Amino acid sequence: MQQVSLFFMRKSKLQRFAELDTFTNVFQNFNFLEPVLIDHKKELIDPKGKWNTEIFKNENPIILELACGKGEYTCEMAIADTSKNYIGVDVKGNRMHRGAKRALKENIINAFFLRTDINIISTFFAKDEVREIWITFPDPHLKRGKEQKRLTSERFLTYYRNILKPGGIIHLKTDDATLYEFTLETIQQLTLKLIYSADDIYSKELFHPFLEIKTHYEKMHLAEGRKIKYVQFSL
Repeated sequence: MQQVSLFFMRKSKLQRFAELDTFTNVFQNFNFLEPVLIDHKKELIDPKGKWNTEIFKNENPIILELACGKGEYTCEMAIADTSKNYIGVDVKGNRMHRGAKRALKENIINAFFLRTDINIISTFFAKDEVREIWITFPDPHLKRGKEQKRLTSERFLTYYRNILKPGGIIHLKTDDATLYEFTLETIQQLTLKLIYSADDIYSKELFHPFLEIKTHYEKMHLAEGRKIKYVQFSL
């Protein structure tokens, strides 16, 4: 019985992967050593520096959601603020499929998705091309020696510096106390500009309207009594 369930699970995943490749609001990069994307006409395309002119076809600011998972936050931000372009980034296409499909179904034209490894994010965006970055409930990488895999580590902040506009904002929303404290320590060590931090955002008036957005997993965290934390800072 378990083998049958696994078979259908794998088949469903493969179907989603195949469908994802047909979505007009998704770019996928499978070969991280040769990061060239193929669009839906099977022509080579390099979006770096062209997100406004060729993808969104407007001059609105570009906001990234890193580790976007199912794309819930990307879609909700895009719906709430149509004056900006939102791009969800994640390596797991099985999860991304849900958000991308929703964006197409609901005609959320200012939402796009990029399936790739965040380690090579600067491959896909030019210098000063991004206005803000949201990091929502990422893997906190709690094992000893894994600190530099955290998306707010110095290594990743160096990547973001290559694509963010001067004064560009980074937002972290997490339920993990270790990641929250680590981020604050990194900001202090690198003498970055801390704009706001809270270790329990719902205990007071929300600092940013997008903090009202709750993903499926955040609702689970809240039901378990976890406190949601938020940091806003600039490089």
